Amino acid sequence: MPPSAIEATTTAPPTSASESLPNQIAQSVPAPVYLSTEPGPDHDWKVTLKSKVIVITGANRGIGLGLATVCLANDAKEVYSFDLFEPGEEFQALQQAHPKQVHYVHCDVTSEESVNKAVDQVVAQSGRIDGMVANAGMTKHQPALNFDRPQLEQLFNLNVFGAYFCAKAAANKFIELGIKGSIVFTASMTSYRPNRAGPSAPYGGTKAAVRNMAHTLAMEWAKHGIRVNSISPGFVMTQMTSKIREAPDFNLKMQYYGGMPRLADPRELGGAYVYLLSEGATYTTGIDIPVAGIVGAW
Repeated sequence: MPPSAIEATTTAPPTSASESLPNQIAQSVPAPVYLSTEPGPDHDWKVTLKSKVIVITGANRGIGLGLATVCLANDAKEVYSFDLFEPGEEFQALQQAHPKQVHYVHCDVTSEESVNKAVDQVVAQSGRIDGMVANAGMTKHQPALNFDRPQLEQLFNLNVFGAYFCAKAAANKFIELGIKGSIVFTASMTSYRPNRAGPSAPYGGTKAAVRNMAHTLAMEWAKHGIRVNSISPGFVMTQMTSKIREAPDFNLKMQYYGGMPRLADPRELGGAYVYLLSEGATYTTGIDIPVAGIVGAW
């Protein structure tokens, strides 16, 4: 059949995704009840965080601080750091550059009570919460046979349980306030494959757990208009990676990976997070975005 014949028989689509087609086939079950994230007619199609209140765990330094910087550059109304440690000079400099927009809340993310209290504090102070970045984490690079149980529990308590408590607290608050919120987990390239430059089987396990958890939470919470995704960074220049990049064989190890043989500035990750937190991603949920300079075979 020639293309012209195909075009002549094509039925024009409805003007919007929610518009019913004529002579619609009767359904065997009622349509599911859910809070739709579909943009309205006055939707601003810019990728922006305008008017949004964003929480980033572990934002006093490292990746979290870089993400806070990029969120503010993309018009976030306010950014909160949930952190166990007092802010350092870099965080204070960000606060000074953005008066009344950057806040620190003392929070132990391994304690569900502490997380719930911190989220309540954000809403009491700012009136809402639009995004939760479960970013706080830790690693330990050593042979798998050398890990003892306390070390394993420390990794899983922070990287997995802490991330879960933050996601759960945010979801409960989104539902309570009727906000179509976004949750973004910081996973890792090690959730896909081993890190030859600094092996850590338990760390990779925690990040694989986080990445997988995002898929299931996205499925469960879609009916509430809540989107859940994750980001898998590659090598990023932070205090946690200092030993890796200072090793005498670092350059040699990087040759095994291919792609960009360097560490990322934490701010280079920010664009992916901003997208997932923004209204530009209203139909994006349950995915992981590797931002890794082509580290490994994804």
